[in-house]
Parts: sequence; C-alpha cells; structure tokens
Amino acid sequence: MTNVIRSIAVYGAGSWGTALALQLARNGLQVWLWDIDAGHISQLQVSRENARYLPGVIFPDNLHCVADLAEVAGKAGDHLVVVPSHGFRTLLKQLAPLVGSGNLAWATKGLELDTGKLLHEVVEEELPGCRYAAVSGPTFATEVAKGLPTAMTVAASDREFGQAIAQAFHGDNYRVYTSDDVVGAELGGAIKNVLAIAAGISDGLGFGANARAAIITRGLAEIMRLGVKMGAQPETLMGLAGVGDLVLTCTDNQSRNRRLGLALGQGKQMDAAIAEIGQAVEGAKSARSVGKLAGREGVEMPICEIVYRILYEDLSPRQAVQELIARTPKSENHL
Repeated sequence: MTNVIRSIAVYGAGSWGTALALQLARNGLQVWLWDIDAGHISQLQVSRENARYLPGVIFPDNLHCVADLAEVAGKAGDHLVVVPSHGFRTLLKQLAPLVGSGNLAWATKGLELDTGKLLHEVVEEELPGCRYAAVSGPTFATEVAKGLPTAMTVAASDREFGQAIAQAFHGDNYRVYTSDDVVGAELGGAIKNVLAIAAGISDGLGFGANARAAIITRGLAEIMRLGVKMGAQPETLMGLAGVGDLVLTCTDNQSRNRRLGLALGQGKQMDAAIAEIGQAVEGAKSARSVGKLAGREGVEMPICEIVYRILYEDLSPRQAVQELIARTPKSENHL
C-alpha cells in the first residue's frame, strides 16, 4: 500500500516553492517552508503571504515558515527541494547529515551548471540510497498559488514514493500523473527553458507566429534527440513534462525565460534584462549546462547552441536567425 505523506519540508520560498507549499497545505499536509534568506522567511511568517512574488494569496495555518534548516528537516520524513539549479548540490550537502537516506523530491528545473549533470545524478552522489522524484510539467507559480486547474508529472525512482508524492499534490484543482522516467522529465524541464529564450528572442525581433511555431517544433526535436540518446522514453517527452512544458514556457509571458528572450530580441543586454525580471532565469544558466551535456553525448542541438552564443558570445539575435535558416536542409523525420 502506498505510504501517505502527512507532513513535508519545502526548501526554497521563491514564487515556485511557495506555490507548491500552498498546494500541499491546501491538501491538508503540515508544510514546513524554509529559505536561505532568513529575513524573507520571517516576513512570510509575520505577513502570512509572499507579498514579493505572490501577493494576495494568504497562507493557511498549516503552512509554517521556519528559518532554521535543521528544524525544518527534522519536521518531516519527506522533502521537496525548490531552489535554483545552481544551488541544488550545495543544499543537498547541507541536508545530507539531517535527512540521511530519507525521501527527496525536487521541482527544480535545470542541470548542474559546472558539470551538465542531471539533478538525479547529483542526488545519487550526495544522498546515496534515498528514494527520489522529479516534479515537472506545464505549471506557472501564480496559477498554482491561486488554485487554478493544473496538471503535472511526478517521475520517481521508486513507484511507491512516486505515488505518495502524486497523492500529496493531487486535488480538485490539481491532476498528477506518475512516471518512472526521471531522465525524460528532467531533460524536458531543463531544455524547454533554453528554447523559451529562443522563442522570446524571435518574438522580440517581431518575427511572428510562424517563426515561433518553428522554434517550438524543432526545439522539441532537439529535446527528443538528446532524450532518446540518454534513454528517456519518447512518451515522456511528448507528455506534460516535455511538449506540455515547452509550449507553455515558449508562448506565455508569465515565463521568465520567454521574457528574457523578448528583452534580448528588443536590444537589451542580458544582465539588465534579468535584473528587470527580478527572479532567477533558469534558462540563462541551463544554456551552458545543456551545451556541455549535448557535447558529452555527441548530440547536435543548434537552437540551444545559438541561444548560448547570444547570451555568452555576443552573437546578435538577427545574425543568429540567419545562421539557423542558412543551415543545410535535411529530412524532418531525421531527429
């Protein structure tokens, strides 16, 4: 019988971590929310809302905001990490002596910056023996926080743990599917952020719906190409954690990655654009790590490569588009 999760620790009180904490609390769990910014946590506990990221959404009484990491880790046997990918390993190192081989899920979307490793590989290195799950899918924090209808995927190393996490999130407004394809869920969630920057750049340049559709479609081909090489299931990449998340992030301005691309296409510099957005933009970092992973696997990913060159090698967006169009024609059926 699937274990029932009654309390859970959530690490990361940005918009996404807070939204997921709210969903879990609405489902009756005791939720313990932590963030590296102790002042931010204290403010949340006093005001009972995340006015910085999700104003107007009041916290239920069973959502507890605590600044002490050891205290939060000791409150629950299940843990949900929602910190940016560049801080993922650092947090796991801090959690290791506190949680041992407990159950760990994450809603972080990205790869390890320096190595290009998938996050489950980092978990296996830092928390050997723990049961783990990746939470992914087409989900904007504001809509989850407001309780709007949402669907997502939980991909887990252990079927029973995956079902338990799915049940913890599942509710009248929230449908959750389970999977055993952790690699596919992680790749879909990481690469779509890079492709959303590309879609935003195209729209920022005024290239229209045709170009956006082409980027989404050929971007999906890049995800599929790398995913198949790494053993991901095509069904995952064609599901919520793949094409679903890709379409959402490439087409709606709630996406920080798309907004960064829009700014770049309109002539703004990356640092200024990110500062204006005011939150982490995972795709900007993932463009580096995706390139490392693709190189290691020997997989061609021209759109992701172009985004990297725009961000870090001063390639102009218009020149980038010209380079993509000038590529030698090939069969569409060849991934």
